[in-house]
Amino acid sequence: MIKSYLAKIYAKKIVKKIEKWSKNPIQTQENVFKHLIAEAKNTKFGKDHGFEKINNYEDYKQQVPIRDYEGLRPYIEQILEGKKDVLWKGIPIYFAKTSGTTSGAKYIPISKESMPYHIDAAKFALLNYIHKTGDASFVNGKMIFLQGSPIIDTFKNIKTGRLSGIVAHFVPKYLQKNRMPSWKTNCIEDWETKVNAIVNETFNKNMTLISGIPSWVQMYFEKLIEKSGKKVGNLFPNFNLFVYGGVNYEPYRQKMENLIGRKVNTIELFPASEGFFAFQDEQNEKGMLLLLDGGIFYEFIPADEFFDENPTRIALKDVQLGINYVLILSTNAGLWAYNIGDTVQFTSLKPYRVIVSGRIKHFISAFGEHVIAKEVETALQVAVKDTDVRINEFTVAPQITPKEGLPYHEWFIEFENEPKDIEAFAKKIDAELVLQNSYYKDLIDGKVLRTLVITKVKQNGFQNYMKSIGKLGGQNKIPRLSDNRKIADKLELL
Repeated sequence: MIKSYLAKIYAKKIVKKIEKWSKNPIQTQENVFKHLIAEAKNTKFGKDHGFEKINNYEDYKQQVPIRDYEGLRPYIEQILEGKKDVLWKGIPIYFAKTSGTTSGAKYIPISKESMPYHIDAAKFALLNYIHKTGDASFVNGKMIFLQGSPIIDTFKNIKTGRLSGIVAHFVPKYLQKNRMPSWKTNCIEDWETKVNAIVNETFNKNMTLISGIPSWVQMYFEKLIEKSGKKVGNLFPNFNLFVYGGVNYEPYRQKMENLIGRKVNTIELFPASEGFFAFQDEQNEKGMLLLLDGGIFYEFIPADEFFDENPTRIALKDVQLGINYVLILSTNAGLWAYNIGDTVQFTSLKPYRVIVSGRIKHFISAFGEHVIAKEVETALQVAVKDTDVRINEFTVAPQITPKEGLPYHEWFIEFENEPKDIEAFAKKIDAELVLQNSYYKDLIDGKVLRTLVITKVKQNGFQNYMKSIGKLGGQNKIPRLSDNRKIADKLELL
């Protein structure tokens, strides 16, 4: 068809652009850095931090400390008061509103310069896929993007909304006819009502591409099957591409393929309100291509040093494979040496590819083990491999004061198909975690901890938990693990 033919021509052109900067990564980042400093030197932040004296990255490290949202809040408040040229030139064209665990609502600025990158990166990921696979067939069918409401509010004279809702306003006209669900349905705030409406709109359509956070797409698939009595792959015979972001897909892959009834290709994205950072550029390579020409300058801090007084702080040229880094950003929306809380590991340095390994605040180190999300996810994947065990969702918390025996890690797992011997399954996970994390191994060997314990969560338990805290659907995700029992205690009551 004409649409897929034109898509292939456009894709070839875009991939050439991607290759140009990905083959010159260090110079590309240097150019981004110089541009950011030059453009912001006359802003309030630039003047406060001596941007006119910054000539290189070493100067920048001396002048600009690492900040999180709380550290940036005084500047955000100045913008909310109506002041211009605070973090970036002029005023933001949008605030992306996110919910923070310690800061309440966060208002992340989106500038005229940064907005195109939020749009283009996802488009480039799809075009790259078309060029690399030669398959553009999905452009001929219907595409669904499970996301937040596109309703935009005005807060202090600046348009404000969820990032996914803001982005919905920038969908190209040539995709509007293919895009699902309808605008009216997309504006429904209640997630369960919205998913039911999406099912009714889509179950008899020619769906070819489906996108969203896996846990919420899983809910959509289950409701489709309930309504139609068919596997998703039979209901949508031309569905051949699943696009996701926000979480590691591997713990969901087996369950999703069972719901679909067959394998489909996937593209992983790494978007956030603060910017679009990476996308999967190869079907057979691990990791996502770090976007180096997207108005973002990246820094990295080894995660095990992050809470030290003077942690190592490096630019792209000094990163190494396999180290868990806290991702630090400076952007053309006015975020400066900003800690978004995500941790990454590099899987390739030519080109620079990353995986998201977790959140700097989402780990277990109640006993000094510093277990991260990637380690528990890998351990679980190994345990379920070549078995008929299927898992809907899970999270892990420490049990520091058990009623009897040694402390342990408690795994809350919602099984779709549970193991015949749950204690043997727990030992299998534990053995793999010992291989993944030497600190955990020492604690087990030293009899400080005992083998992990699995607590079964009833069906839909995690959905009920998210609903109880007002975070059902959208971009919200279950933390894989935490250093306290805040989630665990609530799951025990459901």
